Amino acid sequence: MDSTPVLRHNASKDRVSSTDEKYDEKHNLEGGVPTEPEYTEEAYDDHDVTKPFPIDPDEVEETHQLTFRAVFVGCLLGGVVGASNIYLGLKTGFTFGPQLFGAIFGYAILKALSTALPESGLLNIFGGSFGPKENCTVQSAATASGGLGILFVSAVPAMYRLGLMSVNPSDDIGKLIALTACAGFFGVFFVIPLRKYYIVHQKLTFPTPAATAYTIRSLHRGPAGAIAARKKSLALLYSFIAVFVWKVVSSYAPGVLLDWHIGWTLYRIGFTGMINLENYGWILEITPAFFGAGMLSGINASWSFFGGSILAWGVMAPALVKHGLAFGKPASDEYPLITYLSLSFKDPELYVTQPSVRYWLLWPGVLIMLAYSFADVAFTLVPLFKQLKGANISPKNWFRRSDPDAEDEDQTPAEDLVPTAWWTIGLAASTIMACAILATQFHMNVGEAILSLILGFIFSFIGVQSSGYTDINPVSTVAKASQLIFGGISKGSGLAQKPAQTLNLAAGIIAAGSAAQASDMTGDLKTGYLLRAKPRNQFIAQLCGSVVSIFLTCGLFILFTKASPCIIDDAATSCTYGAPSVAAWAAVALAVTSPSLPISRSSGLTAIGLAIASVLTLVLRNLLLPKKYWKYVPNWNSIGLAFVVPQLYYSIAMAAGSAFNYFWAIRSPAGYDMYMFAVSAGMLAGEGLGGVAQALLAIIGVDGGKYGTAVGCPGMEYCG
Repeated sequence: MDSTPVLRHNASKDRVSSTDEKYDEKHNLEGGVPTEPEYTEEAYDDHDVTKPFPIDPDEVEETHQLTFRAVFVGCLLGGVVGASNIYLGLKTGFTFGPQLFGAIFGYAILKALSTALPESGLLNIFGGSFGPKENCTVQSAATASGGLGILFVSAVPAMYRLGLMSVNPSDDIGKLIALTACAGFFGVFFVIPLRKYYIVHQKLTFPTPAATAYTIRSLHRGPAGAIAARKKSLALLYSFIAVFVWKVVSSYAPGVLLDWHIGWTLYRIGFTGMINLENYGWILEITPAFFGAGMLSGINASWSFFGGSILAWGVMAPALVKHGLAFGKPASDEYPLITYLSLSFKDPELYVTQPSVRYWLLWPGVLIMLAYSFADVAFTLVPLFKQLKGANISPKNWFRRSDPDAEDEDQTPAEDLVPTAWWTIGLAASTIMACAILATQFHMNVGEAILSLILGFIFSFIGVQSSGYTDINPVSTVAKASQLIFGGISKGSGLAQKPAQTLNLAAGIIAAGSAAQASDMTGDLKTGYLLRAKPRNQFIAQLCGSVVSIFLTCGLFILFTKASPCIIDDAATSCTYGAPSVAAWAAVALAVTSPSLPISRSSGLTAIGLAIASVLTLVLRNLLLPKKYWKYVPNWNSIGLAFVVPQLYYSIAMAAGSAFNYFWAIRSPAGYDMYMFAVSAGMLAGEGLGGVAQALLAIIGVDGGKYGTAVGCPGMEYCG
């Protein structure tokens, strides 16, 4: 988890075995690879997730796996998730993966079409049979089209906050599309050799992609699967609609339906000291999205996030103000309202001498996440190094064609694989395109452009390795290392501060975006590997989805910034979008390009101390504690995120959601297994798309800011 983490559904881990021995012993196999895998209910339920599902002799052969309808519906569903992720990411840095959302909703839509409409030719455009491999195509397109939003909730807005782009993002539409295309296409093309290395040879588990494969398989298992699919689809649909409607309506009375300003209310009735609850951000917000995020994230991550909020904003923030180490800004002339959440300063020297509370806390949060992520990745790589001990790990073996034995291991016919010419030519073309765009639009020389692409390639290995083992993708945090590298390059070449910041963030966008895209696509190919879907078809669906994602995310970013200019305005003192990842990327870019480090001594020392504590905690956990007790050890990535996110109601909502989920699983395991993901995903997507609807209403001038009420809002001003 990091400042833009992807939330994962891990409920299927109990059904997924990561070892070959259990499966081999059960089915009397030798060497881990059956020559003719036998399909039985028992084999399916206890399947070894490192191998494709056994072939069902009664399964009807799918003649249409790559269809227009599958790609179209997948891109549409991925667009819904992408829109939601832009909203959620700008709110608090969290995003969630579209795999299961696309699998379940895609099944509901296409199963209905397949039975209602007749067969429609080779492309199967409308009606006709619908099977698990075509369902895999749907989720492949959804995953690709729902990605790349990470760029527009982090580094891209940071460029605007630092004044590196035009005042109006719509004036930069060409630059934004070109930059996003560089990251997106480069990541898609170099993912193909990663499939062979990590999925076929290293046999990584990839919990969420494996859960998606199990879900798709179960949805297509006769009448029982159809009944379960209908229940899950309706639960997802109902929760989505209910939350979407509530989100739009609540914007017209936010102080009543959305945010409960308890400190302000107590102050108004005579408890004057309670105004500090309001000043430090301790309010309650009814946010189904982050209640659902807590359901998906689990007890450990959610309560670590909440604990970090208490530490940062309940203990340290008041202490900093009391001892004169950090400061706030008056927010009202009439009431004792003070904001400690602003990051902006007109005088750069104030970053050191009179930092705001949020700016002071930013550095401990960023350093905790960086140190913890790198340490966690290091421990994740240990099993890989053990496996590779004494093995032939020449890089040429990652890319060249397999020998016959390796092909048997893959169990994928050669004609179904992605032709080498496709991805090599595409990789070369995307590299040339990236160098040309970065040189002409962002004044990077060829060497710097190629270095950013190489870093993206390296970071993708870290991301795939981590998500393959733990289901946590630390790419966004780890990719901040590119900022340190390019900060050193800019200082070494004597660049002025603004050009250096442009170099820093543009390179970071390429490195982080391509690595994130490659990590997501590798997991997507894992789903197809289990389902025996054709990698060639998945690759085409991914390319189609990537094209949609490039234009969709750019358009959504312009929409949100037009409706809420505070997203890219560093001088804004109040904004409904906290944009913590934006603040982190901008702060790091500012720090590594400044003549002297713009961090107060107290903040820097605290950051170093807490970063060391986070790494020591991880070391002690991995070396001394049995794995069954790891869930009780605080997640420092979540704690660090709490330092960066000043909207405390998100951690409160996530803690409540995870607690609800915990007791639901205990009291009703069957209902939990059936409905948990559908309900939580519906809430996430519903509030996210409701935020998109709010932005549209704001643009046409009929939003709550114009027609809503300020009842319940501090200072009696509209607080939506």
